[in-house]
Amino acid sequence: MAKLDILTFPDPRLRRKASPVARIDDNIRRLVDDMLETMYAAPGIGLAAIQVNVPWRVIVIDISETHDRPLCLINPVIRSLEGEEEMDEGCLSVPGFFETVRRAERVRVESLDRHGERFELEADGLLAVCIQHEIDHLDGKLFVDHISMLKRQWIRRKLEKEQRQGVAAPVPRRSAI
Repeated sequence: MAKLDILTFPDPRLRRKASPVARIDDNIRRLVDDMLETMYAAPGIGLAAIQVNVPWRVIVIDISETHDRPLCLINPVIRSLEGEEEMDEGCLSVPGFFETVRRAERVRVESLDRHGERFELEADGLLAVCIQHEIDHLDGKLFVDHISMLKRQWIRRKLEKEQRQGVAAPVPRRSAI
């Protein structure tokens, strides 16, 4: 397994729309393993392939405290959304920032697993938020698109300044999605 580099906002590659995975093979399974290692090391609870500059519709999630319940979704499709809730979100591609975002409270998603088997998952709470957050990445959206333009511009300027000055991205004080 290998730790991958995570793209950071405002890198334009984060705005690309990911392509469906045509065939699940050892390369895809290796990507999933590398993404999990990268996510755990960050530390995070979710990661989309587009965040590591791989434009495929692959996400990994593990909201467990012990990092022992990894979830892999390949070509995920949201089938239904219900309710509404607000939750603080952070993002590995927007390091050091957490903002309140409104999303659906419950989600039903259809996907392929790492072996190419189709499954359906119903989720609520943090897992539902994480799924929506990561699928947004696959569609070229970031959590900052859900906050005010003023806050988004402030975050962008701050991260651009840090990048110009060669300042290392802050280590999150809590796990980011």
